[in-house]
Amino acid sequence: MTDIGRRRLLAAGGGIALTGALAACGSNTGRSGGGSGPALSQWYHQYGEAGTEQAVKRYADAYDKAQITVQWRPGDYDRQTAAALLTDSGPDIFEVNGPTLDQIRGGQVVDLTSAVEPVQDDFNRAVLAPKIWQDKIWAVPQVIDMQLLYYRKSMLADAGVQPPRTLDELVDAARELTAKGKKDKVKGLFLGNDGGAGALGGTPLYAAGLSIVTDDGKVGFDDPAAARTLGKIHELYADKSLLLGAPTDWSDPDALTQGLTAMQWSGLWALPEVKKALGDDFGVLPFPKDGSGGKNAVPVGAYGSAVSARSKHKKEAAAFAKWLWIDRTDYQRDFALSYGFHIPARISLAEKAKELQSGAAADAVSYATDLGHAEPLLWTTASKTAYQDALSRIIKDGANPETELKTVVRKTRAELDRVKKK
Repeated sequence: MTDIGRRRLLAAGGGIALTGALAACGSNTGRSGGGSGPALSQWYHQYGEAGTEQAVKRYADAYDKAQITVQWRPGDYDRQTAAALLTDSGPDIFEVNGPTLDQIRGGQVVDLTSAVEPVQDDFNRAVLAPKIWQDKIWAVPQVIDMQLLYYRKSMLADAGVQPPRTLDELVDAARELTAKGKKDKVKGLFLGNDGGAGALGGTPLYAAGLSIVTDDGKVGFDDPAAARTLGKIHELYADKSLLLGAPTDWSDPDALTQGLTAMQWSGLWALPEVKKALGDDFGVLPFPKDGSGGKNAVPVGAYGSAVSARSKHKKEAAAFAKWLWIDRTDYQRDFALSYGFHIPARISLAEKAKELQSGAAADAVSYATDLGHAEPLLWTTASKTAYQDALSRIIKDGANPETELKTVVRKTRAELDRVKKK
């Protein structure tokens, strides 16, 4: 998965406006499956891991009830699919970061409840929830990506610092590690070159025991705890405990593996590279809880397989989606772990995967299952943008968290009222 794909999937901050005409990129690079049924097109965004494209074409070739043509779509995939769903020339089956509430309400995707419901309890709850609207399931989660706090065991031990279990401990640890590493220009923590606004998104709110949008569709961070927690993220920035200006951003583990920082916020996808570089000299943690009502927080996300309502063969397309993402558990495991490092969306598959049964990988699976939170379906682009802009001002400019969040709460409440009235 590309860096921008990970950011869109996981960050609970800024969004991408799905406007404009269908971009003229991507091509029919797939091949027809061996089936004798109708011809169906299947779209994927462009993954960065070698072998992924060949794998999905192999899956398509194995299907004998339709002729599946895979299209690998580089460029702004979310915008491409949003535009294509409004035409008759779009995909039959497609990978989606969502679907969005507008796509569901606009009748652009097919109800897949009957396919998923028999195994619904086997899916990670956090990643399935945003694909449910009005008790219907609109996409099948494929694999889980997640974010974690990586730390160098030796650096913490040399500084006499314990792995942080609370946000206060994280602030203190980053400060102490920065002081310890001053001679070698090693910083205590890396949250991204913007100080953490893009990478963290709404995660600190969950660490405070809050949420972005509540289960009953209300603003989830209209609480003094939100301002308190975001103020502590600014404290990290203000006391110069954060690494800034790293050669690569948070989604790449180079800052950690090259010894530029003792702790780094990154993704599960980085774990094999970290292990290769550091051996056993690292551990992983959730984002630490803050306050008496706080909870350790782990952002998770999953692209899903959906069916276009404009498909001329909706029934056959839904049958293929079920075959690939429900029935063929061998392909699901292969897709998750053979070409990159992801967690299968099915709990039973994650538990059986040898690659995920020990060390930091096993810890990550446990965190995703027990602590995972995903971007809610009701968290619209307008709300995300307002929050993200405020978070950036709080972290980098020292803007007053209470004032900034009051504005975001008003805008989010108005957005929720708007979308719920439709």
